[in-house]
Formats: sequence, structure tokens, C-alpha cells
Amino acid sequence: MQSMVRSSTLRGYFDVARGLGLNPYELVQEVGLDAVALANPDERIPADGACRLLEATAEKASCSTLGLLIAQTRQQFGSGVVNVLLAHKRTLREVLLAAAQYRYLLNEALGVYVETTGDTVTIREEIVAEPGTRTVQAIELAVGVLSRHSSALLGAHWKPHSVHFSHAAPPDLTFHRRFFGCPITFESDFNGFVCAAADLDYPNPNADPVLVRYAESLANPLNETAADSVVLEVRKTIYLLLPLGQASIEMVARQLSLTVRTLQRQLDSAGASFSGIVEEVRRDLAVRYLLNPRYPIGRVAALLGYTNQGAFTVWFQKRFQMTPREWRGRHRK
Repeated sequence: MQSMVRSSTLRGYFDVARGLGLNPYELVQEVGLDAVALANPDERIPADGACRLLEATAEKASCSTLGLLIAQTRQQFGSGVVNVLLAHKRTLREVLLAAAQYRYLLNEALGVYVETTGDTVTIREEIVAEPGTRTVQAIELAVGVLSRHSSALLGAHWKPHSVHFSHAAPPDLTFHRRFFGCPITFESDFNGFVCAAADLDYPNPNADPVLVRYAESLANPLNETAADSVVLEVRKTIYLLLPLGQASIEMVARQLSLTVRTLQRQLDSAGASFSGIVEEVRRDLAVRYLLNPRYPIGRVAALLGYTNQGAFTVWFQKRFQMTPREWRGRHRK
């Protein structure tokens, strides 16, 4: 199933592209998107097309900060019933939970997972696109928007310990450092933030439970899911949980608020299997991690759920007809 996003995901793109001296309409046409659809914030567009548009624009403008430049236009939550709902939740934790609940009305391609360890919280974000689709600018846009919304919600109380990206650092980090105002780690295991758990539970001064309930009454009827969307949801969740060693069917079902039996039944109806989706994600992540020269083979094996490097090598040889070391040597930049 092709993942879709609301065109409002690209809000600010046209102004930023023009500011960089480009014709955004020509670029939209080049990647096969409909400019008329992009003008309607509630229109749904293919996530892969949105990713291609951002990458093509960044390349043409020689601008490695395109995603953050667009995110910079998003200080406040946007219009629409779901954004009103999010803006008036009591805490950032409730905002993140609601964003996951109403993901079909926001961005099907974006997965979010909140992991709490003692007094520290890790907020992980993942863009799930077709294998081979470059998502650097889309990830930076998503992480940047989360930063802007968190700052709008909490003000000075939004003080992340660090921000992380799984891709390599751009040549110049000046804008990134100014945008986030905290340490940045590139070529990390994940995309997202590490922050204090207390940040997620700090009261939102603009919280309005009555308005939230009204917005929910409007949003819930719209939040119907297609029968086969479970495949995409499982895929996103595995992307987030596999590097944590938690991608069991029980953990994935819990994350999706389903029983294991219900999840298996829905996957059967969609003509998919849990093990098959895990295999697909593992192949995709294997390529991503091996392209990162900072990761030893043993580290890649661990991130893919293998406690034994030898077992990972056997699995990899069956799928790629060469060892991980040979594959990395052939694809070294």
C-alpha cells in the first residue's frame, strides 16, 4: 500500500523554494505531483513524491537545510480540526499520543515512538517510504516541525538534551545548531530527540479540554482506516522497534493497540505476514546501516536484532549473495 500524506505536510515549501530562486511549480511537475493538489491542504499526496520533491529542490538549490527552512515556518500548529486538537492537549506527551492516533489525518508515512528510560525520554521519528527513496530532507522537516511545535507548546521549558539524525552531517552545521540550540548527533541509530521525561509532562498553558473534546468529536468520524493500512502501520512500527530489539509481534501489536490475534487476522486479510514484513524492513535497514562507515558489522547485526554476528552474516549472504563486509566494500563511497 502506498503511504499518503496531507499536502499541508509541505506547507511553506512554495515560499521557501521561491526564496531560494527556484520555480516550485516546475519542480512539482518534474517529480510527478499535482500543484493544484498541493494548494489544497486537505488533499492527500503520495509520500514518496513529497520526499522526491524535497530532495530534488535541495539538490537544485544546493541547500542542505531545505527541510529545516520549511520547518522554520511552522512555529504554530496549522489549521484544521486535528491541529486544533493537538494545540490544546494538556501535555506534549498527550500531543504525541494524539498524533499517533490521528496519523491517517496527518501523515501516514511518519512513525513516532516514545521510549522512557528513568528520567530520560527518547522520541524516535521514522519516514517510511519505498526502498531506495532518499528521505534526508523529509526527516529533517519532520524533526524540525516537532521541535517547533514543542517549543510553541512549552516555550522555555522545551530543552532537549540532544537531537539525532541517522544520515550524515552536511558540510556546514551553522543553521542546524542555531535551529535546534542543543547538541546534534549525525549518523546516529535513530532520528529524533533525547529529552527529560518531565518535559513531556509539563502543563500546556493553552490546554483546553472542552475544545479538545469538541475537536475529537469532529475528527473521530474522519479517522477511519482502510483495511489494508495495517501493513503500513506494522512496517512503520518495526522500523522503530527493530533497532531496539523489541520488534516481536507482541510488542508491535501493543504499540498499535491491537491483540496479537487481531493483528494476525488483519495481516492475513491484507495478504501479508508479520515475518515477511520484518524481513522486508531488515533488508532495508541492513543497507542503510552498512552504508554508514561508522558502524562495525557487529553493531549492524545488533541493530537488526541479531545477538550473534555469525547468524547475521549467514542471513545476509542468503539475501545478498555476499558477506556484509564484501557488500560494504563494493558500495563504499
